[in-house]
Amino acid sequence: MKLQTSNPKPFDALLIFSYGGPEGQDEVIPFLENVLAGKNVPRARLEAVAHHYRLFDGVSPINAQNRALIAALEKDFVAHGLNLPIYFGNRFWHPMLTDTLRQMAADGVRRALVFITSAYESEAGYQVYLDDIAAARAELGAGAPELVPMPVFCEQPGFLAATTERVQAALAELPGAHIAFTAHSIPTAMAARGPYVSQLQAVAEAVAEAVDAPDWALVYQSRSGPPHQPWLEPDICDHLEALAAKGVKNVVIAPIGFISDHMEVVYDLDTEAKAKAAELGMTMVRAKTVGTHPRFVTMIREMVEKMLV
Repeated sequence: MKLQTSNPKPFDALLIFSYGGPEGQDEVIPFLENVLAGKNVPRARLEAVAHHYRLFDGVSPINAQNRALIAALEKDFVAHGLNLPIYFGNRFWHPMLTDTLRQMAADGVRRALVFITSAYESEAGYQVYLDDIAAARAELGAGAPELVPMPVFCEQPGFLAATTERVQAALAELPGAHIAFTAHSIPTAMAARGPYVSQLQAVAEAVAEAVDAPDWALVYQSRSGPPHQPWLEPDICDHLEALAAKGVKNVVIAPIGFISDHMEVVYDLDTEAKAKAAELGMTMVRAKTVGTHPRFVTMIREMVEKMLV
């Protein structure tokens, strides 16, 4: 796929930049070693996390879900006359960002938009993707395509609409349930330096109002790091215990911090939190993430179109 060098468009490709995940048992440990490289994490912790992936045959759903999103975007682009090739790169597993950039350069891509699959601003999320973009371009040198990151999208109407419809569908299974909106926990000191919590709070409030649910809370999940370091709380499982103590029987968990049902969702919520809810005698329904929801796909295309003007 060789692009025309005379292409007058300000951008000649879109790159979907995500986290990555293993797609087989033999990939689990190498993937986690990539994630934890340079961090003082005990081997026992790595093996414990590896067990989560082993329960799913060593396959994280994230790559397949990103491919599904790209397929939906390609179809939507064609339907709206947007002639822009879409590439896919990851931080920690294949296709690795540097490999994707090499392919883009070989295809003649000179300037590309980057959609980062992180809806909120934080040093542990969106910012590290920006850092990785800079590092990958530096590694490739002068031939690397220019990459222009698109902004976070947590305030975009399409994201809010898609999230709202996912929560409405879950509430249809469990009317009147308490809603626990979840997001990845980060260190409290890090959270204090950015808008992460306020952005999550705004999304939770908007969705709760849209579905007319007065009984809700913003909670966190998937914390890591040393036990003595304060992270955002409460944890979803602790929150379930607190709800049970108050006599709450039904809960919808809405993972608004994530855009796809990857390992933090299918293990931390669908496995661990579900087991905790059952232990407490609670009925739990987990709302889907936005995934390939048409409103979310449209949102991405409209963001791209705005930046092409």
